[in-house]
Amino acid sequence: MGSRKRRIAVTVGEGYVPGLDRVFSGVVRAAFELGWEVVGIRDGFNGLLFPDRYGTDGLVPLSLEMAAKPGLFPPGILSTSHPLDPFRVRVVDGENAISEKDLSEPLLNRIETNGIDGIITVLGPHELGMAWKLAQKGAPLVCIPKAIENDVAGTSLSFGFNSALAYGVDTLERARTAAETLGKIAVVEVLGTHAGWLALQGGIAVMADAVLMPEIPYHLDSVAERLQRTVQTGCPASLVVAAEGAAPTAGEPGLSEDHNHTVNRSGLVAESVALGLQRRMDRETFPLVLGQLMRGGNPTAVDLQLAVGYGAAAVRAIQENRSGVMTAFHPPDLTVVPLADAVNRFRTVSLDSEFIQAARLLGICLGD
Repeated sequence: MGSRKRRIAVTVGEGYVPGLDRVFSGVVRAAFELGWEVVGIRDGFNGLLFPDRYGTDGLVPLSLEMAAKPGLFPPGILSTSHPLDPFRVRVVDGENAISEKDLSEPLLNRIETNGIDGIITVLGPHELGMAWKLAQKGAPLVCIPKAIENDVAGTSLSFGFNSALAYGVDTLERARTAAETLGKIAVVEVLGTHAGWLALQGGIAVMADAVLMPEIPYHLDSVAERLQRTVQTGCPASLVVAAEGAAPTAGEPGLSEDHNHTVNRSGLVAESVALGLQRRMDRETFPLVLGQLMRGGNPTAVDLQLAVGYGAAAVRAIQENRSGVMTAFHPPDLTVVPLADAVNRFRTVSLDSEFIQAARLLGICLGD
């Protein structure tokens, strides 16, 4: 390398989370303190693989000025809507036939020819396996976990979760007010395909009557019995929080057959649970679906500091010539862990979790 200034690149996987620009700010600020250059890769890895698609270059210089003021990163520089897997890149041939090709080797070559000494990529749990394979092939890769559902294994807290939780709690409070005003049962579906962190922690925060989550198959009879006790205490309104991955216990009717082949499952749990409770209790229910709305809004202070801290930690890992690792928060430490600790698994709620015990002590029905 000689006296050449070190050059690192940043990119991001699919899915926006509030405060994403602060991750880049942390990377840029830390890198500039070391005298390094930082570039952003356009549209996942497309900026490296297909630079001819862009007016000048698929790499965009990220300046200290951009990092100084949150929100200055222009939209579109680092898109969150493009697939990031170089092992399965969709290409179109001369006859307009679409196929998938493994372009990992060309990507590694482009990394070298562009003088990139390290890549920092912000990924969700579904993309970490790809990152691990790329690192195994020699890519100088450091990952930062982002996950609205907090389901990335290897870390106690993924960037983006706290902001989604804050938005969810605010909306759950509004749903409870609406239920009390109308004297109905509100069933609110939140994100959580594999893990019930949002449903559980949000439900505890607002003192919900029931929380349904993927980790615990539910019995609607048990939920109805709990809600009926609420009515007997003189409160006509009830609040049920359900993760979109929650499912009934074996043998209990769940989603209708028409829904089994639906690609987009958003809202189906809220609809099924609301209908099932209405039939059992002869009380009016109304389902609400937060879904992808939880990705919007302003980032919380927790996520802002986590984003900057993760960015700086990733730069430090590159400084130490580490690759195939992921930044992680294990209170009170901000550290890095091997990517192998995070791939092919999800961080789910343990049945002996302190949050589970707290919910049960508060009388919150978990459906079992």
